Parts: sequence; structure tokens; C-alpha cells
Amino acid sequence: MADRKKKGEGKAAKRAAMRDSMAESTLAELRRAAASETGGAPANARAARNAAVNAPVAPYLAVGLSTVVYGIGRREHIAENLKIIEDGIHASMSVVSINMPVKLIALAEGALTGFTDEAFDIPHEIAARELFIDIPGPETEWLGRLAKQYRTHLIVQCKARWPEVMPDRYFNTLFILGPDGTVVHKAAKNMVWCREHSCTPHDVYDRWIEVFGDSLEAFYPVYRSPEIGVIGTICCSDGEYPEAVRALAFNGAEVVYRPSESVPMTASSYPGGGGWMIQNRGHAQFNSLYMLCPNVGPVFLHPRMKHPYDIGGGNSHIVDYLGNVISYSASGYNSFVAAIIDIEALRQFRVMNLNSNWLKDLRTEIFRKMYDEPIHPKNLFLGEPLDHARADEIYRENIGRLIKRGTFTPPAHSYPGAEYIPMDDTPAAEAWEQAKALWEGWPEE
Repeated sequence: MADRKKKGEGKAAKRAAMRDSMAESTLAELRRAAASETGGAPANARAARNAAVNAPVAPYLAVGLSTVVYGIGRREHIAENLKIIEDGIHASMSVVSINMPVKLIALAEGALTGFTDEAFDIPHEIAARELFIDIPGPETEWLGRLAKQYRTHLIVQCKARWPEVMPDRYFNTLFILGPDGTVVHKAAKNMVWCREHSCTPHDVYDRWIEVFGDSLEAFYPVYRSPEIGVIGTICCSDGEYPEAVRALAFNGAEVVYRPSESVPMTASSYPGGGGWMIQNRGHAQFNSLYMLCPNVGPVFLHPRMKHPYDIGGGNSHIVDYLGNVISYSASGYNSFVAAIIDIEALRQFRVMNLNSNWLKDLRTEIFRKMYDEPIHPKNLFLGEPLDHARADEIYRENIGRLIKRGTFTPPAHSYPGAEYIPMDDTPAAEAWEQAKALWEGWPEE
């Protein structure tokens, strides 16, 4: 009996040694590939880049900041929101950083600009010229100073021009500032709701792939850091499609930033969080990653409003790689969430687990046909950008296309659906010129 036990232990030890040897050999090969930059297949290139940041990552705190926002009438008005953001960063750091080092601070969608372009249905080219930013620019310098002061990474959303893609277009942009204050990552939102005027890569698809190629990373890039792990960035509506976070996960993402959502999505259940939280917990669980989800605070649509309105509904949260909510705030009024991010624990979970790290046995071949037929037309912004009314028509055409294919079964009775209702019949450009009076004399000297 004792001899059999010793033999069994010996075999187990040999298997463990062989497994460890194979793992070390594979890792060494990937590190050599990263060091020599030998190229090769995209998947191998991703693995090599991951191996290059394979040093242990110490646990750290991540903060998601919610701030009260003023809608802007001109680009220079962004400075008023930056002042609020700076106060929030100082306040959160003074409270949170006494627990553990804060290596990542994330702002909400709309924190810099509000949602003026959407609310006033401003023609796209006008909003691009008058309201939104360049990256880098004065706004990234302001925020970079704070990232440098606190030796942290700062994740930001702002609508921005991408002149290298196309003039007079703006994209809903996610960017990361490193601890040295410089921009280290930039990505564009890929999915927008019917009231958002932002251009997406798909809206200028032919031009986008001409500039960036058509790889997965051209649309879902990640930032690899030896200090905070592999970070992916999406925004609001992006996360209503499971493919978005799955794409980032395939590219190696370990923490995904998804800022902001609005009522009713954040208020569709009790005690709080609604479908937004359900989605983010699912993203985390299905892909074995953290979700960092700060929501926008109450918004002054324009400075003459007496009180802001909480269009987001609060409910900021951070979710761990098991789908557990590890930080939560019901209020979005100048508040924050904070939680420990343990990248090493996540990495062990992904490679030791033979069950609930779901990517490991995804049978990709059986899903590919789902995406053979397009649903939403591409290249819509290579011509004149859409206004709200025309966007509604596109979405209705998409629904009709799904009915024709048999994906949707039409109801027995037809009733009028959702639609855009303008304030009056004034043409959009003229209406915006009139609305600018709401910002006259603001901010006061």
C-alpha cells in the first residue's frame, strides 16, 4: 500500500514538473518573441505583448468618479467641468489612497462636456467645430497634470475630433493618461444609441480600415501596463452588446471601463442598477474580468437651469471577475466608488480553472454564420451625417430587415412606435444659434 502511494506521488510530481516546464518554456518563447518583435499571426502577437508585461502586478485601488456636469455651449466651457473633476479627484484621493495605492481613476461619460449635441440636435459638423476637443490638447494637459501629481492612470471619455480619419467628424472617444501625464491609449465608441450624433468607426468603415486596418484591435484596442494590467475601454451603449466586451477579452483585457448609462436602464429594478448593472455583471462573469463603471452625475443641460437633473440615475459600481459587485454608490452627485483590483488573482483564475473561465472552450466555428448578413448599414457618415429624424428611419429599416429574415416575429397589431419630437419647426442649425443665448454671460468673471 505504501509503495503504491509513493509511486502515485512520484507520477503526480513528474506530471507537475512536466506541466511547469512546458509553461516556463512557452512563456520564455513568448518573451523572446516580444523582445525581438518578430511579428507573426495577430493572436501570437497579442500573446507576445501580454508576455512582455507578465511581471507580477501588485493589488491596487481603482476609483470611479461621478461629478455634476454643465452642458457646454463652447469648447472653452469645458474648463468649468474640469474644475469640478479636479475637486473630485483631490477629494477621492484624500479619502481612498490611505487604504492602498490608487493606480487607476476613471471619469464618467459626459464629465467634460455634458450632452449638448444630443439634447439640441446640433448638426454634426457644427458640433465638431465648436464644442469638442483634440487629443492631445489643453484638456488632456489639465488632466495629465493630475495624473502626474498622483502617479496614477486616468481614464477619460470625451467627444473628440480624429482629423487623421476625416475632417469635421467627432467620435465618442475613450483615452487613458499615464502617470507621466501623457496620452497612452485612445479608442472610439463603436455602438451609439439613436439620439447620439457621434460618428463611429462603422459609420466611416471604409476610411477607418484604410487608416487602421481591419483587425480586431483596430476597433477594440487595449492598453497593456505592467502596473495595472490590460485595460479595455468602451462606453455606455457599447456595453449593450455582449460582443464588445468579448472582443476586448479576446484582446487580453483584464479590466474594462464602461462609463455611464441613463434612466430607465439604470432604474429598471430594485434595489438599484437596473439592466446596466445586470449587463456589467454578465460581462465580468462571462469574460473573467473586472468592470469599472462610473455613472454621470446630475446634469445642467445649460447654465440657466436652476437645478440639475439626474438623467443617469446614479448606481456607479465596480464588478470583479466572478460577477460580484465589490463597490456601489446609489448617488451620482459628486460621489465615487472604489475597490481593490487584483490582477494576479484574476490571472491565476483564468489559467488554473477548467470550468468557469468560459473563453477557454468557446467553439467559435458554430457562431460565425450569425454575422454573415449585415443589419445596420456601414459608411453612413461618409456622406452627410444623420440628424435625429433620419437616424430613427435607419433604425426602423433595421427592424424591418430583422422581421423579413424571420429574426423578429411581428406582433398581431401595429401601433406607433418611439419617435423624435422636435421642440418646433426651426431648422437645426438656426435653432442652435438661438440656443447659444442660454450660455451668454457664463461663466461669470
